[in-house]
Amino acid sequence: MSLIPSFFGNRGSKNVFDPFSLDLWDPLKDFPFSTRSPETSAFVDARIDWRETPEAHVFKADVPGLKKEEVKVEVEDDRVLQISGERNVEKEDKNDTWHRLERSSGKFMRRFRLPENVKMDQVKASMENGVLTVTVPKMEVKKPDVKAIDISG
Repeated sequence: MSLIPSFFGNRGSKNVFDPFSLDLWDPLKDFPFSTRSPETSAFVDARIDWRETPEAHVFKADVPGLKKEEVKVEVEDDRVLQISGERNVEKEDKNDTWHRLERSSGKFMRRFRLPENVKMDQVKASMENGVLTVTVPKMEVKKPDVKAIDISG
């Protein structure tokens, strides 16, 4: 196992130097001198699974505690899927004494470049029990017409 992928964060089984990786990767996100603003750094690592079935690409994102109005799913013309949202800080009451504050708040955004075989105009999203599911249907692969040619002679 190489030290390089763990140095750049937990990226699963992907190779960080793989030019064919479809996730839009931010190489500076895990460094202390990152260019991210403080409001996006706390909740930026929304965990997302990307699975491909014969019919579609399916994304599942854990967004516990968020309402569907607080999450945004967008697609760009160049086949980029963007999932973003924001978890707000709980209102403080002057009479409350906080002993621990561990739940993160702030903005998050993840972007994925989709393959060419997707139907960008038929993307569907649903949310249930804190899990956002985005389904991007795939185009049917047209099999080439094969015509037998008689050999003369």
